[in-house]
Amino acid sequence: MEQEKAILGLAALAQSTRLEAFNLLVRHEPEGLPAGEVARILAIPQNTMSSHLAVLSRAGLIDVERRSRQMVYRANIDTLRNLTLYLVRDCCGGRAELCAPLVAELTPCCSPQKVSS
Repeated sequence: MEQEKAILGLAALAQSTRLEAFNLLVRHEPEGLPAGEVARILAIPQNTMSSHLAVLSRAGLIDVERRSRQMVYRANIDTLRNLTLYLVRDCCGGRAELCAPLVAELTPCCSPQKVSS
């Protein structure tokens, strides 16, 4: 990821409503949510929410798809991964033990949950 794209993504997430909207869309992957539903859940006026979603979309953090008369938004997990990797790629400076705690904290959230029978 280029520095400019990273700055654009971080700037888009550096606002509370947009961060909440992005986190909401991540939780609703892969089906996504219609724009009106995002606005309703976050208790934000639809026109204001549309502006926030547009910022996230320009940053490449979310994608939009028209389904009939609805605009359905989804988190762009690839961009999230690339942004995260951009931030931590050189965090250890060749010393893996420095990043081990970070990797340990990320592993449980990203591991498939065990299905009990």
